[in-house]
Amino acid sequence: MLAADEFLSSPPRKTVRFGGTLTDILLKYQKGETTEFDLLKHQLLDSDIKDDQIINWLGEFRSSVTLLTKEFEQLVSILLRVQWLKRSQAVVEEYLAFLSNLVSAQTIYLRPCLAMIVSHFVPPRITIQENNVDISDSDDDENVTEGFDTCHRALQTVAKYIPLTPQFLMPVLVDKFPFVNKSERTLQCYVHNMLRISGYIPTLRRDILELVIERALKIDVSAPRKEIEAAEEVESEGAAEEGLFDMDEDGENPEKNEVMAHPVAERLDILMMVLFSYVKDICHVNGKLDIGNTKDLYRDLVTVFDKLILPTHGSCHVQYIMFYLSSFRLGIAEAFVEHLWKMLRNPNTPAVIRQAAANYTGSFLARAKFVPVITVKTCLDLLVNWLHVYIDNQGTGAKACCDVTLHGPFYAACQAVFYVVIFRHKQIVDGSLKAGLAFLQSLNLERIVMCQLNPLKVCLPSIVNFFAAITRKYQIAFCDTIIERNRRQVLPVVRSSCGGDSVETCTNPLDSYFPFDPYILKRSKNIINPLYQFWEEECSEDLIEATDPINECKGEEEDDFLKGETPQNDGMGGLTPGSFDSTLQSSENCIGSLPVPSL
Repeated sequence: MLAADEFLSSPPRKTVRFGGTLTDILLKYQKGETTEFDLLKHQLLDSDIKDDQIINWLGEFRSSVTLLTKEFEQLVSILLRVQWLKRSQAVVEEYLAFLSNLVSAQTIYLRPCLAMIVSHFVPPRITIQENNVDISDSDDDENVTEGFDTCHRALQTVAKYIPLTPQFLMPVLVDKFPFVNKSERTLQCYVHNMLRISGYIPTLRRDILELVIERALKIDVSAPRKEIEAAEEVESEGAAEEGLFDMDEDGENPEKNEVMAHPVAERLDILMMVLFSYVKDICHVNGKLDIGNTKDLYRDLVTVFDKLILPTHGSCHVQYIMFYLSSFRLGIAEAFVEHLWKMLRNPNTPAVIRQAAANYTGSFLARAKFVPVITVKTCLDLLVNWLHVYIDNQGTGAKACCDVTLHGPFYAACQAVFYVVIFRHKQIVDGSLKAGLAFLQSLNLERIVMCQLNPLKVCLPSIVNFFAAITRKYQIAFCDTIIERNRRQVLPVVRSSCGGDSVETCTNPLDSYFPFDPYILKRSKNIINPLYQFWEEECSEDLIEATDPINECKGEEEDDFLKGETPQNDGMGGLTPGSFDSTLQSSENCIGSLPVPSL
């Protein structure tokens, strides 16, 4: 095979064809003689055109690109529709050379060329027959990844000759992104190929991540946790009934057990596998964590987090990309918590965002197994000190009353503290009971729960009850009197519905949301579960005798601490081969928890 430079300068191959030279045809067309021009278009559109004919034409087009002005836009459009990927290597090389010559000489064709290349980021569609019915499906043969590699070569070639390629490419990627109801394979291939671009056009990485996460969030909020769990329950019941009659077939198809019953959740599960694999491969070089790469990726992802993930209420899984990245190194986890902390205490930040930051802080510290107890205690210190200062600043004026509208961030921070204490109290007192109790007492939690702002009236009843039981057990605060008084003073909320107004008791005035509730997507949860702090049932049993939690908190599943109470959304340089690349071959990846040395 000729080298790249030799190939670009080599003369076109000769072959027999009808019509004159390309230059003559184009000049005659400009004079109004269209017969040979129409014959040329017909030959290029012929699906049976031979490789030698294509090579010959492409060679002539390379020599005549200066003539291909906007007047010949239709002809160039036909050339961009030629099926070149599945032909011989000689055709592929000639076509790539033609593209580079075309965009260099006629930049008006840059966007159509980029659109053509990106359109090949998904498996081609074919029509198959089932029961005499035509069905369109992805042609996912063994050559599909080879075709993707060629497309990336083409993009790199165009980017090499046209410096403005990135700013033209991003709108094309947005425009060509498949609809979320397309097949799992189509979405998987497109997202995988988009993320590959960030390897050789690094200036686009943040925009690409933003696009991928935005689309993943749309899928996430359209598949509420309750719907996914209901679909899985129906599926498991059906499987149990079939198992009575197919005992010999159990375990024959383990991959089937990883398929989500909810079709939208199945798409999201595969996309999350691609994202997790990408994060792992970017942050690790030759199997070792690369600190520079990890920090750079964190900066990009935290920007996308602030813009898209944090303001989205009701997503269940996409936010775990930050959870997973934070597990690689303690310094990254601490940076993430500090970022949330700064947002929470900033009075210039909208209250709803400050409350979301508090929700993320509490949920992250409670659920991240890789965050050591010393870091948890430091964060509790910061949060509690801020709460005490907030109480001091209220004094005894008119604002010193229980009002979610006025003090939303304060109540969200209180709930975060209570939530972390519930999940981490055993680790805090383990080792040295005396030192653990001294720390809890130093927080002066009793002052917080007894202040005029009355946070126990606003926080979720399940959290309040478990927190009260823990503080009673260790005698660090006594909440029962306040809880009983609050129960007699329910918060009525008038809600207008189609049938008129109705008065209901609001048990969630904060519209609380715990972003790191248990991860339930079957494939990708194998990556998250080793890093995750589940609710320990023995904790519930120890405390259940000393409290009166609502019925939903009595624990029937693996992790149901807030089951029934957490609100659900009703619809809202090139990369080295690794787990990221393997997502195109298989949905199974072996990504476990990693050590977390200090930064």
